[in-house]
Amino acid sequence: MLDEKINEEMLAYQTGSGSEINKRPAAIKSSLTLGGLDQIKSPHIDLVIWHRTLPDHFHNWLECLLASNLPQIRILVAPDAVSSALDPMLDACGLPISAMRDFLVNDISELVHAFSIITESELVDVRLEHIDHDSCWRFHTDVVDLRLLTTYLGPGTEWVSPVHAENAIIDQKKYSGPLEQLKLAEVAVFKGKKASKTNGIVHRSPPIEDSGASRLLLCLNKRSEVSPPAWKADQ
Repeated sequence: MLDEKINEEMLAYQTGSGSEINKRPAAIKSSLTLGGLDQIKSPHIDLVIWHRTLPDHFHNWLECLLASNLPQIRILVAPDAVSSALDPMLDACGLPISAMRDFLVNDISELVHAFSIITESELVDVRLEHIDHDSCWRFHTDVVDLRLLTTYLGPGTEWVSPVHAENAIIDQKKYSGPLEQLKLAEVAVFKGKKASKTNGIVHRSPPIEDSGASRLLLCLNKRSEVSPPAWKADQ
């Protein structure tokens, strides 16, 4: 498991025709604060996890909501406009106005602000997704620079220590090696293939098909060619 120090591990991966094996360090770091997430900017850090918790009554509130009221939202938004953008969308989802809804919006806003500073982005691609099926179940690395993930409801994102990454990619559903998992509400910033010197951290969404489980996942990305149009106050 992770501790509070940088955990240096070697990731072996195939290059070229597959006959040559290169090894490069992939570092994973833990943080006890939101500000610690900016350590991902170090060229040798591929994953930073903020080991936080949120109040039990917040999670209880989410668990009591109807599945039909859980949000399915994607917006490209400036950090200062998150609340203004989300509130009407949450109204449209039927998510009841309450102190807990305000708590959710404020938390998302705080994370968007932090991510925008880390990535030096004026706009952030925000996805708040209700998931009740096997979404992104394959072990993979992201074709992005940086991605922030946190789970508000249900099981968290699973990831593989770099020394086992190659086996996970090859074996997929048959993989039976060590597997790490983000705890509820923990925040992780993953470095993807575009920024990592080691191709990034291999991870997946936890398989939940037919389990009865449901997830509410927040995913933040930099603006890309697949992002929606930027949100405007008059829309």
